Amino acid sequence: MKYIYRFLCLIGIIATFSCEDYLDVNDSVTNPTNTGLAPQYRIEGAIENTVATAQYRGIREVLGVVQYGSQNTPAYYSESWNTSLTTGSYFLWQNVYVYALPNTADLIYLGEEYNSPHYTAVGKILRAYLFGMATDQYGAIVTYDSYDPERTIELEPEFVSQPEVYELIFTLLDEALSELDMESEISLNAAEGDILYNGDLEQWKRFAYSLRARYLNHLIKKSSGEFAYDPQAVIEAAENGFISNQDNALITYGGGNASNDNQPFSVNGYGSTRFDYFSEFFVELLKDPLNTESEFRDPRLPVIVPEAVNGGYQGVVTGAGVENEEEEGDNYSVGYGGFYTSPDSPTYMMTYSEVKFIEAEARFRNGDVAGAYAAYKTGVEADLEKLNVPSEEISGYLNQIDEEIGQSNFGLSQIFVQKYIANMLNPETWVDFRRMDYNDEIYPGLERPENVNVSLFPGEDDWLEAMMYEYNEEDRNYENMPDNDPATRLTTPLWWDTEE
Repeated sequence: MKYIYRFLCLIGIIATFSCEDYLDVNDSVTNPTNTGLAPQYRIEGAIENTVATAQYRGIREVLGVVQYGSQNTPAYYSESWNTSLTTGSYFLWQNVYVYALPNTADLIYLGEEYNSPHYTAVGKILRAYLFGMATDQYGAIVTYDSYDPERTIELEPEFVSQPEVYELIFTLLDEALSELDMESEISLNAAEGDILYNGDLEQWKRFAYSLRARYLNHLIKKSSGEFAYDPQAVIEAAENGFISNQDNALITYGGGNASNDNQPFSVNGYGSTRFDYFSEFFVELLKDPLNTESEFRDPRLPVIVPEAVNGGYQGVVTGAGVENEEEEGDNYSVGYGGFYTSPDSPTYMMTYSEVKFIEAEARFRNGDVAGAYAAYKTGVEADLEKLNVPSEEISGYLNQIDEEIGQSNFGLSQIFVQKYIANMLNPETWVDFRRMDYNDEIYPGLERPENVNVSLFPGEDDWLEAMMYEYNEEDRNYENMPDNDPATRLTTPLWWDTEE
């Protein structure tokens, strides 16, 4: 699919947000604030900016935190939890609030103006996705005071607590599901702008239910009140969610000459400098995905990870870098060129395999081990099929799971390891790491990065828990913003990550 991109700061929002560091942001031709366009000409921009702009920044700085990728430089700031993370130079905030959310706000507004509730529904689903991604990295965020085409921009917006954000997420998804059942004067793909589902309303509904399952499943540490974890509600949402890989929410790239027409983490993409090599942790998991110390190797390894120039598959220890890249670099698997990091590789928002792993976790926690095991195997199969692994290798892998694990030895670790592999380059992985307390019994072999900032994380059990609010927000809205001291922000678990 061909996209047109412009690097612009948005007129009318410049007073609110800084333009710094926007030259690596993927901006759509359908910029927000121009509500003269009908909604069918705005939906593509809303989707693009949600995924290629906001989600990209949602995973870029936490590549080292979740240990998918590693830099060639030792103690690189985000990998070792230094510099930008402690100074508020992390730009998910800007990408969400300047580019992505305004597009969704305009789409909702235009859907209402043109009596086309299907567009309003899509705007709300994307908005729920963005609020979810932002709150899961920051905690309290701005919601109601974000850009609204019908009123003056709030220069000092109010922050709302994470429970309030989650309540809003579920409300937006419920409203969207209702609106997708209404009559709409303009069909959803009238201008071929629905680059997710080509106007298929049932797939949008399944996406909304899948997101509902995801956010309900975050609440495993809540035992009372309106947000008490309810595994049956998670299962019901998942059962109404994606039913095959045909439902996967993704955008594609053309792999052309322009960097913005390339997968961001490919060799010419605008995010390639954040992903020099695959990490040792990720590569070793693929070498022994069942944690049985057998000679069985995951068939996805050569599909995802390029073979090193000197042969074999070896990742770089996160935070350690490569001491002498000119002499040793060819010993490691470079971070670009595989299934997820080639110029025309897609970016996935959510997949069928993730939904099945969510269902597997909820069933396991609900005491249904047989149902959990079946959902888990379906999730594994779906991801292998997504990566175009040959059918005989898929069958062999599933048989290996039955032989070496089986229902009797099955548990949460198997679910989360497979979900980790399947959710490559998705910021949702950081949520899972924190929900599981970075537990190396859940993620075998997981260790803190090398060269961690010990002034903030002195103990081996101290891990990164949240992101700093950006410095421009602190400069102009410090009275409303929560405590942004690095010693507090980076080390304090989020609301859903605290027992109650």
